[in-house]
Amino acid sequence: MFPNLDAELARKNISTKELAKMIGTSEKTVNNKRAGRTEFTLSEIKIISGLFPNASLDYLFAKKTEQPA
Repeated sequence: MFPNLDAELARKNISTKELAKMIGTSEKTVNNKRAGRTEFTLSEIKIISGLFPNASLDYLFAKKTEQPA
């Protein structure tokens, strides 16, 4: 759902488990948020944006757009 965020996490070798610990939640919750089933909270967004100071929030949290069939 957030391909840019996923790519940046991969570049920094930050696992789902590590991200969950950083934002104070479970791996399952992080997976749900990254899949777009639930939303990131403002405090979680602030923590995540701090990991990538050179990336804008618009970039990090841009949603994957559906491709026409």
